[in-house]
Amino acid sequence: MVITRTPFRMSFFGGGTDMEDYFKDNKGAVLSTTFDKYCYVNVRHLPPFFDYTSEFVYAQIERVTNLGDVDHPAIRNAMDMMDMHELRLSYEADLPARSGLGTSSSFAVGMINAFYALKGKYADKRQLADDAIYLERVLCEEAGGWQDQIAASFGGLNRINFYSDGYDVLPIIISSDRKKLLNDNMMMFFTGFTRLSSEIQKSATPVSEKKKQLAEMYTLVDDAEKILVNKDANIDEFGKLLDYTWKLKRSTGNNVSTGRIDEYYEKGIKAGALGGKLLGAGGGGFLLFYVPEEKRNKVREAMNDLLYVPFCFEDEGTRVVYYKAEAYDPEKRRGL
Repeated sequence: MVITRTPFRMSFFGGGTDMEDYFKDNKGAVLSTTFDKYCYVNVRHLPPFFDYTSEFVYAQIERVTNLGDVDHPAIRNAMDMMDMHELRLSYEADLPARSGLGTSSSFAVGMINAFYALKGKYADKRQLADDAIYLERVLCEEAGGWQDQIAASFGGLNRINFYSDGYDVLPIIISSDRKKLLNDNMMMFFTGFTRLSSEIQKSATPVSEKKKQLAEMYTLVDDAEKILVNKDANIDEFGKLLDYTWKLKRSTGNNVSTGRIDEYYEKGIKAGALGGKLLGAGGGGFLLFYVPEEKRNKVREAMNDLLYVPFCFEDEGTRVVYYKAEAYDPEKRRGL
């Protein structure tokens, strides 16, 4: 049996430049972090006592005898890609799916990590990220960028650079006190809306029509990193930059936000937040605000009909939290 724990991510700057259609011809970069809300994937080989050969428990329960009958595209394609058979897999998470925090990619990374461990093989973080990108973007043909899989695999507060031939993960090196201050000044609220990120991406404005905005989003990653690493810079400038990048992102398409989300955002700003953004592809999920200490109570009051979700940054990325080796011989198991 294997249990993996994989964090969710929040992206601050550069979202959209991690799309392959963009960075294959232009440099891309994002600044993001993972935090202490996780998904857990539990995998073992199914005992041979049932009239089905695999069982999957997530938002629904699937019991199948043929891999082709699996409804969940990521599970089906991952099992085929890694030659997995006769499994019992269960998934649970600290936060809801389709909420703008890279939940599907965290699941993909955690599942692949569990599959490698069940086979008794080690895969490093880059291998896990690469496999998850291939699974979601190629095999499942889901629209989207690369940042979610990389963040979930590596963990931490990072700048991720994208090039035509790959990517680099560069940790943001700042003091623990400065990092804690950044964390403390972030407030996250659940809007109650959920949506499928890949569907938002499919209906988004084509990359070719928003290259100017994406190029500016790339430069904002530089600006935000400079604020963080310069110990003499006022970290509140990071919050003001969030406000600017959110407004810039709003200009890239009508599906980025909704009227109701815009109202909540304006409430937060009027209550004292210096900036913020809607996390994820747009249309719903979690609102993130940067709020100085003296304004936090007022922002909580302004958002009193939304669920406040406290969090702490984390640095580990995906990891195996439980491992017990299994002897598995597919031919002997069914008397072949």
